[in-house]
Amino acid sequence: MTSNELLTAKQRFGIIGNSEALNNALEIAMRVAPTDLSVLVTGESGVGKEFFPQVIHAYSSRKHKKYIAVNCGAIPEGTIDSELFGHEKGSFTGAIESRKGYFEEADGGTIFLDEVGELPLSTQVRLLRVLQTGEFMRVGSAKVQKTDVRVVAATNNNLLQSIAEGRFREDLYYRLNTVPISVPALRERKGDIYLLFRKFASDVATQYRMPAITLDESARALLENYHWRGNIRQLKNVAEQISAIEQRRDISADVLRRYLPDEGYNIHPVNSNASEQYNNLNERELLYKILFDMRNDINDLKRMMTEAMMGRTDHHEATPVRHDVAGLLPEPHHTLPQRYAESEVVEVFDEPAREFTKDDMQREQILKALRNNGYRRKDAARELFISERTLYRRMKALGIDDDIK
Repeated sequence: MTSNELLTAKQRFGIIGNSEALNNALEIAMRVAPTDLSVLVTGESGVGKEFFPQVIHAYSSRKHKKYIAVNCGAIPEGTIDSELFGHEKGSFTGAIESRKGYFEEADGGTIFLDEVGELPLSTQVRLLRVLQTGEFMRVGSAKVQKTDVRVVAATNNNLLQSIAEGRFREDLYYRLNTVPISVPALRERKGDIYLLFRKFASDVATQYRMPAITLDESARALLENYHWRGNIRQLKNVAEQISAIEQRRDISADVLRRYLPDEGYNIHPVNSNASEQYNNLNERELLYKILFDMRNDINDLKRMMTEAMMGRTDHHEATPVRHDVAGLLPEPHHTLPQRYAESEVVEVFDEPAREFTKDDMQREQILKALRNNGYRRKDAARELFISERTLYRRMKALGIDDDIK
């Protein structure tokens, strides 16, 4: 595999980095792509495992057929078989019509099973049969159907430990692990950390029309020597937080350190099965997403108020509103014309304000993301910068399911 071929693949899929471990993983994906062998992608949560199945599909003979990505951890156990293999009308309560499953829809193409270690044992039996014979049956049907699907799976769990604990089938493990691809943790790619941070900071600056943050030498050294338990996902989160909150655009090590959990700095690597360690980070991601939208909403409201007042006054001029793009929120107080300060403006802002809790804000932000994306959880999770599984859990915890039925 030439360096030019690797560079082309990186540019095509937005993969940033030049570390040897990353290049090796990408090279394996491109070499195995023309075959139909099953591939198991492993690595810690947040390392970017989802890019490798896309590379495998794009460089395979199946590239003109469907590519379907399934987050096994985000689908309730009671419906996972129906989602994967389909069901017949009347096979269970709510099955008002027959429905194809992902394996039937992806016939001739590639299916990516993310978080495959979360599959129930009963579903693992069905999956093993598909991998061995290409056969499956819809839920509620006795008819055997055939499918020709390339399976790429991914997990951040230690599947050998899961096998020892009786939570994962050993025969399925070896069937999936025909070709293993190990994606390196961010701490193993020190030379790529600053490149990724600069990309995320630039993306935020472009999206929210603000100057991009920069790191001085001390901050860059701290960034590159931090442990990054949450890997690329955590790095992106930190870049977005600093961009939203800090007024100064030149970031020092002291400022950066406030956004890095103390327990994560210069410690020994942790077990790769670390998904539960990020609940607090995921909640914080939602809160900072709320702050982004709040700042934009306030700027828009103030702009509209200013335009309305300048259009409706005869002899008074509204004080120009300064949009403070460098900070989190605009200046809190501005002088308004007397006629508005004493009339409808007061009526708008003097209403008693309800005190919102953190759960209230998370609930509102999740509902907003769902509405923006037509209630597609995968797209909503992407907008909120969290995994689909985390979104599902938060929705359950906040009782959001009942609101959108």
